[in-house]
Amino acid sequence: MSEVRVLGDSVEGGEEILTPEALEFLAGLHAAFAARRDELLQARRVRREEAARTGKLDFLPETAHVRESDWKVAVAPPALRDRRVEITGPTDRKMTINALNSGAKVWLADLEDANTPHWRNVVGGQVNLRDAIRGDISLSTPEGKSYQLRDDVEHATIVVRPRGWHLDERNLEFDGRAGVGALVDFGLHFFHNVRALLADDKGPYYYLPKMESHLEARLWNDVFTHAQKELGIEHGTIRATVLIETIPAAFEMEEILYELREHASGLNAGRWDYLFSVIKYFRDAGEKFVLPDRNSVTMTAPFMRAYTELLVRTCHKRGAFAIGGMAAFIPSKDPEVAENASKKVHADKAREANDGFDGSWVAHPGMVGLCKEEFDKVLGDKPNQLDRTRDEVSVTAEQLLDVASTECGATAAGLRGAVDVGVRYIASWLGGNGAAAIHNLMEDAATAEISRSQLWQWVRNGTQLDNGQVVTRELVREVLGEVRQELTAVIPDDLLKEAVELFEEVALAEEFVDFLTLPAYERIK
Repeated sequence: MSEVRVLGDSVEGGEEILTPEALEFLAGLHAAFAARRDELLQARRVRREEAARTGKLDFLPETAHVRESDWKVAVAPPALRDRRVEITGPTDRKMTINALNSGAKVWLADLEDANTPHWRNVVGGQVNLRDAIRGDISLSTPEGKSYQLRDDVEHATIVVRPRGWHLDERNLEFDGRAGVGALVDFGLHFFHNVRALLADDKGPYYYLPKMESHLEARLWNDVFTHAQKELGIEHGTIRATVLIETIPAAFEMEEILYELREHASGLNAGRWDYLFSVIKYFRDAGEKFVLPDRNSVTMTAPFMRAYTELLVRTCHKRGAFAIGGMAAFIPSKDPEVAENASKKVHADKAREANDGFDGSWVAHPGMVGLCKEEFDKVLGDKPNQLDRTRDEVSVTAEQLLDVASTECGATAAGLRGAVDVGVRYIASWLGGNGAAAIHNLMEDAATAEISRSQLWQWVRNGTQLDNGQVVTRELVREVLGEVRQELTAVIPDDLLKEAVELFEEVALAEEFVDFLTLPAYERIK
């Protein structure tokens, strides 16, 4: 029997989540899989170093038989067959209620990028999920507002996103080592809710983030198999959608689905993390991998177009759903801002629907209707587009890596914007809010990652801005100082100081930090 220690403070409702039985279940997951997780993280570093040497990635020759053979993923359960609109957001109580009431088909209940892993959020999120699944959730605020589940709308199906493999949970120890965040998040949700979900004709459904290889998908599949067996749940009850948000995973889409095929539901195209991964993977591969301003890299850029076309083709070839990217816009009282946001959301979702995606993401209930409208035009009464197999699509490794064909360049405004948004987001994250409304967009950790990694890349390559300035550490520090001054009126001094220090660390350090949330986690209580 493993020794389990709970090091975090007491959280309201936590005694019903961190039960002896649940902790024993988590201990079993860690005993079986934590060491393999560590090995796979080391394998990531080895593969990245090889890519740095060669400036290349390619489809794996050793798995060609998977790509060339005939197989399908498991048929989707009824609750997941229509996914035309999915809303994302953290698992705080207000968001939980609003998401379920939003009219979206699916709620991505986010324990990852839109959630700061403060212990109170980790445990409190599980409390809120438990209550939501049982239909017993409400909220009354000190301001006199009340929130409860509506009975005149179909509640969104809950799909939980646990943390990525790279993140630990220091408030739980198993045999003297910190817990694996992914196993903690998945394990607590599955243990407490699987039977209640099945009784409601739903199931334990998950979004799996940040994977870089089919071997990581194999690990998840083994976790699912173990968990179902331990609790006496029928094999294949769990269903998972994988976010293809790293560049190496783009070369293993079919293999990832294959490894999870009895538990697979689909793939998702995650834009900001994908761009971040491209930079991270090829950060020292020269100018051909230098990206322009993040806002100018649209989904129609050649290498992004290749990625999304391949994703739809791969999914429908294998009977899996293809889910499009995030519309991060939030409603605005400014008519001009609101009109601009509406036009962009309509255009983005129309493109995805016409490309064959089965659904897409929004970040705010106010955008659900716009997304639904565009998918309704294409889907009509059909629940999805699995019949559109996109046989005409053929994507090469060169097309996936053709960053150099992206139009536009680096600008002074882009540099300042990256600093401003990065600092604002990190301050919000450190303060406990991982989903931050910034400049009329709902941002999560991926925003800060692309911002800081872009500056790191520009500095290393001596990138020239549109005003003739060359990006140097000194220039970034100068802009950082100016932004800090501007933000003193809107961010508390202690948070602003920490956010500026952390942004400078992850944007300008000699050695690239794999994930800013790693040093950020050390700064939260």
